Amino acid sequence: MKALKILLIAALGYAAIVVAFESMIGYMQPSGGTTLAITTFDADGPHTRVVSGLRSSGQLYVAANHWPRAWYRRALASPDIEATVDGVKGSYRAVPVEGAEHERVESENRHSIVFKLLTGFPPRYFVRLDPRETSIATPPAS
Repeated sequence: MKALKILLIAALGYAAIVVAFESMIGYMQPSGGTTLAITTFDADGPHTRVVSGLRSSGQLYVAANHWPRAWYRRALASPDIEATVDGVKGSYRAVPVEGAEHERVESENRHSIVFKLLTGFPPRYFVRLDPRETSIATPPAS
């Protein structure tokens, strides 16, 4: 019975760490490096989120790396999205990635075991961002 209690406390402690880490990422929305801002749309209007951008075979991908992924569900339901990549805003079509393409992108962009531990080993999904029209330059922030 004591071992079960210890195991339960350890599991709850681990779950708390994952929730705290995921909440921190969601609240802070770190930017820089390979991040980009995407705007998805639903009946409630636009939703902008900072996400991980990846490159593979000359294509731009976005990774759903965390348990909270409302942006991913919105992109699947309404794939015409906007993204700001390197300061340039453009219109894209979010295309779900499966099969060999998924395996290639995953193998080229693996996460460390530390990241997987901190995020609770979520399944990883990708969407490819196919440009829809000419990008619109956004003015630099003053």
